[in-house]
Amino acid sequence: MSADVALVNATVATMEGHGYGLLEGASIGILDGIIDSVGPGRPQAADIVDLGGRLVTPGLIDAHTHLVFGGNRAREFELRLGGATYAELNESGGGIRSTVRATRAASTDDLVGDATRRLGWLVGNGATTVEVKTGYGLDVATELRMLEAIDRLRGGPADIHATLLAAHTVPHEYADDRAGYVQLVVEELIPSSVGLAQSVDVFVETIGFTAQEADQVLAAGVAAGLRASVHADQLTLGDGCHLAARYGARSADHLEHADAAAVEVLASSGTVPVLIPGASSFLDEPARPPVDLLRDHGLQIAVATDLNPGTSPTASLPLAMHLSCVRFGLTPLEALHGTTTAAAAALGLSDRGRVHEGQRADLAVWDVTHPSELSYWVGAPLCTTTFVAGAMTKELA
Repeated sequence: MSADVALVNATVATMEGHGYGLLEGASIGILDGIIDSVGPGRPQAADIVDLGGRLVTPGLIDAHTHLVFGGNRAREFELRLGGATYAELNESGGGIRSTVRATRAASTDDLVGDATRRLGWLVGNGATTVEVKTGYGLDVATELRMLEAIDRLRGGPADIHATLLAAHTVPHEYADDRAGYVQLVVEELIPSSVGLAQSVDVFVETIGFTAQEADQVLAAGVAAGLRASVHADQLTLGDGCHLAARYGARSADHLEHADAAAVEVLASSGTVPVLIPGASSFLDEPARPPVDLLRDHGLQIAVATDLNPGTSPTASLPLAMHLSCVRFGLTPLEALHGTTTAAAAALGLSDRGRVHEGQRADLAVWDVTHPSELSYWVGAPLCTTTFVAGAMTKELA
């Protein structure tokens, strides 16, 4: 049987085995949106695309973003560089409160329009699968509108996975009734999100939610059929990783302050650590995730952008890969694994992240000759096109 599309004259980083799995002068056959063949030779196909020796990798997977939000915080960034502290900005109504206000005030169409533009940035930098969280509504109506906006991004240039993060922070109207807000999340938001969200997430942190509060949220989410994920140990060491392990979470994200015990429970549960170098760099945080411990325990290490308006206005997975190398000490090979195979595992997806027969034909084509260049170049427009389930998102130049 002939393929629908054959990509020929390519260098392919299959991400098979322990290395890049490089194949030179290779071809990829695509049939019904699935990779049908990989290797030498020239498959018969209705459409032949000559890549001229360009590099092909699995499509990049962003396992942690806050893509949907209103407004931005560029002015706060300017004020902070001028000496204003985060506490001062919060006291003056800035910080996450300003994003919550802007998101609540935005129409669903505006949220979708702005998110579509940001999604285009990610796709232009090689992303074919993007996880998107809520968390800037913090009330029933706006959180559900955010899920609606996320749902409207489906069918575009990337596969979308939605996560309910209503337990992002306690909204100001519940400042004196934390238990009431947790109850709202558990009894109203989680049941209402079923069918729109695939996962539930919670920010376990001194400025977020306690372990006891997070336990209630995760228990309700898992009982409703959502997969668990946890923001853990970003600013302080807490119980986030232990909660992630208890609920079989697909990922525990950030981990700048995680210790040996936290890493051990992640290893025992199969939870994937997701590193967020963009936020670490943007905030200039001195702490670093325990990468050596993660390696020693044989954990897959994912890398994500954490695209958000306050702490990581980062819309490029190659930039996140570069920062993971220079800031956290990953190798370029680990960084590419982190945005392909490990990121797929962090989203609980087994049908992508490698260039292999039977996988979805989610691919990225790069104007480079070796995959190490993806972490080496900073800000260069390296991605020439992507394929999502076999469909090319833009024509090759």
